[in-house]
Amino acid sequence: MRVAWAFALLVLSACSTSATRPVPAPGVSGNPLVPCTEPRPQLCTMQYAPACASLADGGFRTYASACNACADQAVAGYHDGPCSE
Repeated sequence: MRVAWAFALLVLSACSTSATRPVPAPGVSGNPLVPCTEPRPQLCTMQYAPACASLADGGFRTYASACNACADQAVAGYHDGPCSE
């Protein structure tokens, strides 16, 4: 439970700054987590470039692209490539 709160605070603090520098994703070595920014995308192209999204509830999910990942309000950030199973 503490890890979830710490992650939520990290995500919220990243969202409150104007910088979009990547931060390490928990449990994902070598791939930086890119925070989603506001406003969220309303329309994405059909380009397939898998992105592993970090969900606000603590899970991970593979989306077709970074755009599709950030269009989902449940996503805090993403890294390029599919999530490892």
